[in-house]
Amino acid sequence: MTLNVNDLFRRYGDFQLRVNLTVSKGEFLSVIGPSGCGKSTLLRMVAGLESADAGSIDLNGREISHEPPEKRGIGMVFQDYALFPHMSVAENVAYGLKLRKVGKKDRESRVRELLALVRLTDKADEFPATLSGGEQQRVALARAIAPNPSVLLLDEPLSALDARLRIDLRREIREVHDRLSLTTLYVTHDQEEALTLSDRIAVMKGGEILQTGTPKGLYERPGHLFTGMFLGLSNTLAGRVEQGWFVTDSGTQVVRWGGPDGPGTLFFRPHHVVLHESPSGIGLSFVVKRVEYCGAWTLVHVVSGAHRVIVFEARDTLWEEGRSGRLEVLPGEGLFFPGLT
Repeated sequence: MTLNVNDLFRRYGDFQLRVNLTVSKGEFLSVIGPSGCGKSTLLRMVAGLESADAGSIDLNGREISHEPPEKRGIGMVFQDYALFPHMSVAENVAYGLKLRKVGKKDRESRVRELLALVRLTDKADEFPATLSGGEQQRVALARAIAPNPSVLLLDEPLSALDARLRIDLRREIREVHDRLSLTTLYVTHDQEEALTLSDRIAVMKGGEILQTGTPKGLYERPGHLFTGMFLGLSNTLAGRVEQGWFVTDSGTQVVRWGGPDGPGTLFFRPHHVVLHESPSGIGLSFVVKRVEYCGAWTLVHVVSGAHRVIVFEARDTLWEEGRSGRLEVLPGEGLFFPGLT
């Protein structure tokens, strides 16, 4: 099923949400953005839990924005899972099927199938309070997909879990999506979740979709400075392009740059940087402020005047706090965003 959100509008006091978005059949699309940008509101309007002031929501050509939630054919997993505490795991999963008056035999068969899918067959008779957070999340996922929804909505379903469990469960969510050929709209503020889970990502800011694209495309070639800074670690230098060079506000030539002269921001990732011991040459002189060992790699934080830059280094790097050197931005890497800063 293809989901089309067309000119959807909602006003909350001074805040306005305006969204156009398409989720294609079988696609996993994540909406990502800072807190308060309207991500969850968008999801709740698609689900029918909140109404829009204007616009339409089409599901495979059927306009559903005025239909009640139970008629839309949409499954939803909430941030707090919203499991019924007085029902067993099996009863929770069967709830939507019972509402749709699915026969007992077919209902029990479907519940067994889904509990096997989320690896909770042995928990069928237990109650939510006895389950771990990860197990509760899998019950909520099974309950949402039990009625064979046309679209699956997930509202930050992993936010309450520890880091290791988040990695395991996001893989399971993607595997369930692929196995059942679901059409999934996933809301998160976690850029790593969005990059690893999604076929496409929609970046949201101030109630609007700023940019949509593949994870690799948005990470490597963001069309907006906000997109680049929100998705992954990044660095920025304020300055200008001047006679084929990017020059900082302090007048230091950093890297050769084509294009018209003018002010703007140089954007580059931590792996677009090389640190040199020699103080001479093109680039910024720096002092190492902090070194963070991250296991497979090391993050080196350096300071050059008012500028702070993060650099990826090998895990056995020789750079240590207090050492000085010269920072080179690799030619051909990074992006320049014109305009006053």
